[in-house]
Formats: sequence, structure tokens, C-alpha cells
Amino acid sequence: MEQLLERIAKNSDQLAFGQLFSHYCDRLVYFAAALLRSREEAEEVVADVFVKLWQHRERLPDIRYFQTYLYTAVRNTALNHQSRSIFPHEPLEDQETRLMPCVVNPEETLISRENLRQIEQAVNDLPLRCRLIFKLVKEDGLSYREVAEVLDISVNTVNAQITIALKKLGSAIDLRKPFRLPWPGNKINVKNIFAAFNWTAGICLTI
Repeated sequence: MEQLLERIAKNSDQLAFGQLFSHYCDRLVYFAAALLRSREEAEEVVADVFVKLWQHRERLPDIRYFQTYLYTAVRNTALNHQSRSIFPHEPLEDQETRLMPCVVNPEETLISRENLRQIEQAVNDLPLRCRLIFKLVKEDGLSYREVAEVLDISVNTVNAQITIALKKLGSAIDLRKPFRLPWPGNKINVKNIFAAFNWTAGICLTI
């Protein structure tokens, strides 16, 4: 990522900037959609953020924590967008916006379709604030500190929401049906979900 930012800053490399946009676009749009009323508004917010990034591209190498900076910029732009809107926006807890769905191929991951269905449903049934924090940590790969900074909440709040999410997911998944993991001879029951929960490329797995 540092090399990509250097190419953009020093060479005004549009190809590199396109790669940066492609890497973050979808996840940022879904993040903004959780804060706003519509996907269209979310796309406008993300576009605005990237336009400003390009306009001030020479400063990119000076940004110490780029991912945190990017999510924070989207959040702040979304809040500014809300303040200009003629329509009232619901609090984060009251919105029903769905985040990016968990899309996987059960044949590739060796997770049963029933396990996958239960996981997807359990994630979608989480309260929006809890689901957003869970997605930022487990899917987008942000640390607890980064999520706390982006959402302007405490690290303890992030930890509490992740704990709630894991408990709800654990209780929602059929404990009688073991997961099949992608290596021979290993089966782990979902009851171990409280000990470890790994979210990789949109896939929930116990380890």
C-alpha cells in the first residue's frame, strides 16, 4: 500500500489511483450506506472522498494510518452530507440498511450450505450498529482501535459490540451440525465459536 501511495503522490499515477479506488470502494460504500439513507448517497460520499484524495495526492505519503484516515474521511463526509439533506436521517441503531452480504462458494470453502445460511442470517439479524462494528473488524480488517477512532466511540464499546455479535451468532447457529474445514480430517463444532471466530474474505470459520 505504501508503494501505491508513493506512485500516486510522486508520479500522479492514475493507474495506481484506480487500483486504490477498486481496493476500497465497495467496503466504503457499504460503510457509508450504514450511515446514510441510500446507496446512491453513499456512492456520492465515497466519490467525494476520492476526489479530494486525488486533489491532495502529494500529501498521501504523510498519512500515517491511511486506512483509518480513509474510513474517518468517509464518516465525516457522510455526516456533512446528512446535515445538508432536506430529509431527516434515522439514528444508526434505528436504520435497517443491510451491509455487504457474505458471499461464498460452499464447495470451495467446504462449509455446508446450511451452516452458511445460518451464518449469513445471523449476521444480517444483528442490530445495525453491532453489525457495522462486526463487519469493520472481522471483514474489513480494522483493529478495535481503528474502529473506535473511525466511529468516535471507545475501544471498550467496540469490544462489547463484538462480544454481543459473537454470542448472538453462536446461539443462532445449529450446534448439532459441525463445520467442515478446508483440510482433511478436521471437524470443529460451532460450540467453539466463543473460543475463536475468524472472518476471512467474507467467510465465518471457527479455528
